[in-house]
Amino acid sequence: MLRKSVSALLLIVVCAISSAQEDKSKRPSPPAQAQCKFADGKTIKVDYSSPRMRGRKIFGDLVPYGEVWRTGANEATAFASDENLITVKGVSIPAGKYTIFTVPNPEDWTLIINKHTGEWGIPYKYESEELARVPMSVRSLSHPVENFTISFDHSGGTCTMHLAWDGKEAAVEFAERNTDVPVQSRTNK
Repeated sequence: MLRKSVSALLLIVVCAISSAQEDKSKRPSPPAQAQCKFADGKTIKVDYSSPRMRGRKIFGDLVPYGEVWRTGANEATAFASDENLITVKGVSIPAGKYTIFTVPNPEDWTLIINKHTGEWGIPYKYESEELARVPMSVRSLSHPVENFTISFDHSGGTCTMHLAWDGKEAAVEFAERNTDVPVQSRTNK
């Protein structure tokens, strides 16, 4: 009887610990979400983990220039759209679920949209599953951003995704795909 009670208690403790470890809101880089809704109700949704600066030098150090970054922390950043999209550079993104990565540089960034989903953020080993590499505009901010943040601005028929952290902000514009607009399936690396 004592053995069964101890076993049951041990099982309860293991389940409680396991449940606590899965509470992502208690992570140093907690989960966050951003979304943009088009006029017809279709959406772009991004799920990511939001790391903090905590006094660290971010770009060019913690996040090296010229290397693929998971664009957040923990699991790779998930990107989903229930609308066929086109970027300002004419790259077509079919409706679906993807993972996004970025390659930051001091003056320009590249957004990588990858068909492989559900992976941990690094190391990046999914080049063969890339849907697109899209140039992003970059600007310096007047004040550093402590928490890595992804946000959207909706204007007319476009959703502009902004990535802000430390003293930098990168942005890329998405629009609902119009059949009158020529598209390409992938940009050059």
